[in-house]
Amino acid sequence: MAKFLTNRDENYAQWYNDLVIKADLAENSAVRGCMVIKPYGYAIWEKIQAELDRMFKATGHVNAYFPLFIPKSFFSREAAHVEGFAKECAVVTHYRLKTDETGKGVVVDPEAKLEEELIIRPTSETIIWNSYKNWIQSYRDLPILINQWANVVRWEMRTRLFLRTAEFLWQEGHTAHATREEAVEETERMINVYSEFAENFMALPVYKGYKTASERFAGALDTYTIEALMQDGKSLQAGTSHFLGQNFAKAFDVQFTDRNGRLEYVWATSWGLSTRMVGALIMAHSDNHGLILPPKLAPLQVVIVPIYKSADELSSISEKAEALKAELERSGLSVKYDNRETNKPGWKFADYELKGVPVRIAIGPRDLKNGTAEIARRDTLAKETVPMESIINRIHELLNQIQKNIFERALRFRNDNTFRLDKWSDFVEVLNSSGGFISAHWDETAETEEKIKEETKATIRCIPFDSAAEEGKCIYSGKPSGRRVLFARSY
Repeated sequence: MAKFLTNRDENYAQWYNDLVIKADLAENSAVRGCMVIKPYGYAIWEKIQAELDRMFKATGHVNAYFPLFIPKSFFSREAAHVEGFAKECAVVTHYRLKTDETGKGVVVDPEAKLEEELIIRPTSETIIWNSYKNWIQSYRDLPILINQWANVVRWEMRTRLFLRTAEFLWQEGHTAHATREEAVEETERMINVYSEFAENFMALPVYKGYKTASERFAGALDTYTIEALMQDGKSLQAGTSHFLGQNFAKAFDVQFTDRNGRLEYVWATSWGLSTRMVGALIMAHSDNHGLILPPKLAPLQVVIVPIYKSADELSSISEKAEALKAELERSGLSVKYDNRETNKPGWKFADYELKGVPVRIAIGPRDLKNGTAEIARRDTLAKETVPMESIINRIHELLNQIQKNIFERALRFRNDNTFRLDKWSDFVEVLNSSGGFISAHWDETAETEEKIKEETKATIRCIPFDSAAEEGKCIYSGKPSGRRVLFARSY
């Protein structure tokens, strides 16, 4: 175990915070509740961003950008939306500062008060639908399939790096459609894109399902979600896709002439995934040695470390290592050769374990003599000696194995910690011991949902898409229930 990391089993929250800081992913900023994403952490986000952007464009979406500031009056047009975000909004009231009476400080200039206050976007539905009003007149203008990469602000009082900060990075899709069916299809398509990304790239198994009415996005008719299980038994909402119906079209009077010449309101969706996915990667896979990153999202997939005693040995090893690095890069991998003389090999090994580099290659004088190299994989810490002539193929095999193993390990953990329960006493006991997902009956009332949350801090994470009809009794009230839902404590 890395000496500077709190033991994961003793204090999971502190282990997480230690790892974010020590692996150089992020740090707290001078602005309370906001974070600085450091280069290594941002490199992970860039990998996430690149893969998602490719997947969005493959499904017909294009990128655009809309203002950071939203007129306050826009929020009042959609009642559920403003109610959902009112407590989190940061408001701009003035546009200028001036020096104070001492001439050494600054104060807000009272004469520079805005005619209308501006909200720093917590989400962009309102500003975007105000634009769509000008873009849409006919069915020929539809569909509009737009995504935006942006920052948003939701004024959080209790924050944690990556998981919950006052400002965070994300993407938000906003689409407009001629029919309800097309909008619902889009909502489903995008939750499936998120699910595919989570499982195939993040090696993160997820449950897909509907949110209950009380857990829906503010202003949505339906919210679909993917829910993942972290190693401490808590759920993390990893991505959401919202069917907005015609709510925002009616709020901003966005109508179009259909094929029959009738005037109709447009149907809408929105969907988003944020930098909390970096937090999900950490909490789902990592251990007491540091990060474990899936190869498909690791900024560095392979690192080469020389083992030497003299300058001559380093020179000979470097010649071989540089050639190997170039060959690995030609095969499509991201590689670093760390020949720094300021740190010893043992320190480098620990540092790259901490940073979750999937494969480490060590080359020493004996390897040069034997035509071999030592390879270590980060997920199991297993080592092997490999002939140089087969090392390229072996590393590609290993990276595929690591990606698969990380996913299968997370899937086993999730399955082992998903409990099908029918007794309230068992429900409480599981939550207070191991945590995890609980598949249980619910009477479909908001009152019961709220009472369960008050007594256990567990919420209904989703009503799974594949939840079959099943007669039973609500685990809390004992009233009739037609199917099971998934409960968990969550981030």
